[in-house]
Amino acid sequence: MPDRLGRPKRIVRVCWERLADPSVRGVFNSHLRESFKQIPREVGDIESEWTMFFSSIVDAAIQSCGRKVSGAGRDGNPRKQWWTLEVRDAVKLKKSYRAWLARGTPEAAEAYRQAKQTAARVVLEAKTGVWEEFGEAMEEDYQTASGKFWQTIQRLRRGKQLSANIVYSGDGELLASTGDIVGRWKEYFEDLLNPTDTPSVEEPEAEDSEVDSFITQAEVPELLGGKAPGVDEIRPEYLKSLDVVGLSWLTRLCNIAWRSGTVPLDWATGVVIPLFKKGDRRVCSNNRGITLLSLPGKVYSRVLERRVRPLVEPRIQEEQCGFLPSRGTLDQLYTLHRVLEGSWEFAQPVHKCFVDLEKAFDRVPQGILWEVLWEYGVHGPLLRAVRPLYNRSRSLVRIASCKSDLFPVHVGLRQGCPLSPVLFIVFMDRISRCSQGLEGVRFGDHRISSLIFADDVVLLTPSSLDLQHALGRFAAECEAAGMRVSTSKLEAMVLDRKKVACTLQVGGEVLPQVEEFKYLEVLFTSEGRMDREIDRRIGAAAAVMRSMYRSVVVKKELSRKAKLSIYQSIYVPTLTYGHELWAITKRVRCWMLPP
Repeated sequence: MPDRLGRPKRIVRVCWERLADPSVRGVFNSHLRESFKQIPREVGDIESEWTMFFSSIVDAAIQSCGRKVSGAGRDGNPRKQWWTLEVRDAVKLKKSYRAWLARGTPEAAEAYRQAKQTAARVVLEAKTGVWEEFGEAMEEDYQTASGKFWQTIQRLRRGKQLSANIVYSGDGELLASTGDIVGRWKEYFEDLLNPTDTPSVEEPEAEDSEVDSFITQAEVPELLGGKAPGVDEIRPEYLKSLDVVGLSWLTRLCNIAWRSGTVPLDWATGVVIPLFKKGDRRVCSNNRGITLLSLPGKVYSRVLERRVRPLVEPRIQEEQCGFLPSRGTLDQLYTLHRVLEGSWEFAQPVHKCFVDLEKAFDRVPQGILWEVLWEYGVHGPLLRAVRPLYNRSRSLVRIASCKSDLFPVHVGLRQGCPLSPVLFIVFMDRISRCSQGLEGVRFGDHRISSLIFADDVVLLTPSSLDLQHALGRFAAECEAAGMRVSTSKLEAMVLDRKKVACTLQVGGEVLPQVEEFKYLEVLFTSEGRMDREIDRRIGAAAAVMRSMYRSVVVKKELSRKAKLSIYQSIYVPTLTYGHELWAITKRVRCWMLPP
């Protein structure tokens, strides 16, 4: 029988939670200081310096925090807190009495009935006790402002995350063995992240200012605790616990990377984990990959991001609101709603096309990206520092506890990297600039031709012909930049007081015309009304309450204050997302508020 995925395994891990204790943190830094004294003053190559830092910080964590076993029980089955020895004996007795039923006597039936009732009672008592302990632990986490409280709430909202124990091969055959499944995932992501190679610009050789220790100290606290580590297994808690000596060591490492124009291989290595989206779980394309990166490498990337952003932000057009400070989804939603509202009021038609790009983050050609950054003012040593994160980029796929072989990555931006958002909006801004025309919808003294939030694009024109021209130019510029519009997700919509046809074509395919479209999680209709969206919000909020009813709402162990905090933090934002666009009529007020 082939070895199959999904079987729980015991994992030995560092008890990193203990670093919250000041005494444990002191021991951790004491070990690091001893290791720091032993490093040579002369600066070595980046790999040897990284090896010393990496081994020292991991060893200090093990020595100060210790290890523990987590995961499956000794028999290989998942641990269930309510499965005690008493429960096991009661269930075992019930199963033994089941054999008596074959005798067909009243005594056998009565004995089995009593054993069955006893087993059910013991199981119920055990489960009730576990739920009470769960509620008390949650209340304690809330009272102590522990991050575990909100992590538990988030896990309850997500529900049980199932993984596919079998997948389809590229030829449509079902794969069941661990080696075949891991190999298939490696093949899928290797093809996805390496479509075609593109030309690059010459690498500059200039020098510039080094990384200041104060800058490094400012970046480390921004790391979120409790997050998964990268290939080096360095957790955020390790870096957040560093004292002055540890931070100076990390700063030294960043300066070596800056001066040498290269980074450790671990910093450029990503661990890809497939997460199911929708559809058949066995089809690889129905999953999206998230990438776990080295956290020291993310600190260095954030330092670079702080230097890149001031250079490129002033050049970004007003149409883009993604990954920019003081801008967000509400800006685009409100702008689009006001344009549609004003056009409806003055009987002016608006033709819209909602554009989606195929695997946008994963399709950015790195060679063209360097040229775009050069155009936007990122030159010399700064560009030289950014490029090694991509030139040496490689990944592996992790399924359960199994890892694939490493494979190089030549195309796309690094998911989870602090640099990626600003690089992406620069790349998209270049496409938007090159595809601009004279079309657009009048709104006051402004002419609005497009709204962009990262890769979510809406083209706006007063006529179908203008929209066809604008869409053709945008699609052509995407192709020239190595990107591709997803024709299966392109849709057109017309806002007009009478029914108007809008026939658009891209690549010979006719696009569907729809009466409603969900943009940035808000439903827009061809009539410009928000009634359907309000219905969706009410339904989504009700679903949130249902998902937490058993584990939160009815738990007597949770205080009213904790429940109200969950209500204000999760239920209310779900219900009121996009409410700035609503016209609060008497009818809407009756929908939203209880009688």
